[in-house]
Amino acid sequence: MTKPEFAEFALSPWMEKEGPDTDVVLSSRVRLARNLRSYPFPMLATPAQSADVAEQLLGVAESGRLGGLGPIASYSLAELTELEKLVLVEKHLISPALASESRNGALILSRNEDVSIMVNEEDHLRIQLLYSGFQIKEAWEYASKIDDIFEESVDFAFDEKHGYLTSCPTNVGTGIRASVMMHLPALVLTGQINRILSAVTQVGLAVRGIYGEGSEATGNLFQVSNQITLGQSEGEIIDNLHAVARQIIGHEKAARERLMADNRARLEDRVMRSFGILSYAGIIDSKEAAQRLSDVRLGVNLGLLPSLNLQMLNELMVSTQPGFLQRKFGEALSPEQRDMTRAEIIRSRLATKA
Repeated sequence: MTKPEFAEFALSPWMEKEGPDTDVVLSSRVRLARNLRSYPFPMLATPAQSADVAEQLLGVAESGRLGGLGPIASYSLAELTELEKLVLVEKHLISPALASESRNGALILSRNEDVSIMVNEEDHLRIQLLYSGFQIKEAWEYASKIDDIFEESVDFAFDEKHGYLTSCPTNVGTGIRASVMMHLPALVLTGQINRILSAVTQVGLAVRGIYGEGSEATGNLFQVSNQITLGQSEGEIIDNLHAVARQIIGHEKAARERLMADNRARLEDRVMRSFGILSYAGIIDSKEAAQRLSDVRLGVNLGLLPSLNLQMLNELMVSTQPGFLQRKFGEALSPEQRDMTRAEIIRSRLATKA
């Protein structure tokens, strides 16, 4: 089987663009959950029913009605290897649930990888948009257009009182989940992070790790998203998230300025120590790599490492994950082999910029 295009490169094309406030916000994401009226939710559907759902939804893509997305590719999850599915998860193009539990699961993916449409995940259809930097409103506008195209072709499960019906009650209503991935090292270093995140949860938002619900916030990366999908319009949800994220960006930038003014020597030492370890380590696990890369990213943002750039660090974030490491070498690696290979990739990449 030919290697899928998404498995060739760690850096998705959409990540090559530098969006607004990219020094704090790595990405903006909008996901819409929809279900077909005449079929049970995926977890209750028979194989024949889920196959019918996939045929209808993939038919929309194959009919050319999504032509505005540019070139697209469709993948049956059953035809992908476990490592290829893990790479998709690591690139945030599918959920862990679609990778491991779906029946007749499929993926519709744009060439830029900014649009990924999941079929037969927790819901029949999940439309996801990924934008670089702080562009949550733009992501929502594009997701809404794609949603309209599907709604012209299939009959969604919709209730006049409750809105769009979804497998999980927390998604009922608008079915929208909007999030921003934020790098907040200065708030962590200055001890403000718990206070900030506590305030965020009190205004109806959730804070999770890099891979969503149940994941750890490694590398000082935090995913801030809406929790409420019922009782508010999509515009209100997006506006609320945008306003809160804008405040967090301001707090993080102020904390960085304070660190540079009050503790520059210690901050430079932290950044350079991490850069040195990444440049010379022979073995490094994923958690330490994430933390060291976070320090280096902060150093790049503050002008302490002028020879490096954020695009390279974004690439290393993905290329050093277990799935991509193993897919690159075409075989399963032991944890120690992965840690050695990860260190080698980081050393080699940093050496080109030294």
